[in-house]
Amino acid sequence: MAYDEGLAERIRHCLGAHPGVAERRMFGSITFLYRGNLAVGVTGDDLMVRIGPDATDAALARPGTRPCDMTGRPMRGWVLVAGSAVTEDEALRAWVDEGRAFAASLPPK
Repeated sequence: MAYDEGLAERIRHCLGAHPGVAERRMFGSITFLYRGNLAVGVTGDDLMVRIGPDATDAALARPGTRPCDMTGRPMRGWVLVAGSAVTEDEALRAWVDEGRAFAASLPPK
């Protein structure tokens, strides 16, 4: 599966030269790690965000979101955000910041 390179570039812009950020290609997607922990990614035209299990229900109540289901079982602590819901830079930045904040709460790898 190809991913939206334009969305990936916008994420790079949001993350800037932030220390501890790395990119990794996985399963046809591009992911962005913070201190070794996955924070956000792009799969197809969607933004994948790691928000943590406790924030899943609230995140799924937001517009354009759906459960992250890569294997036939929804992944608690992750959501997919439709690309159409992050066309505005502010909306994308909010999701990227949320993913990075959760990754920052985990021990570095």
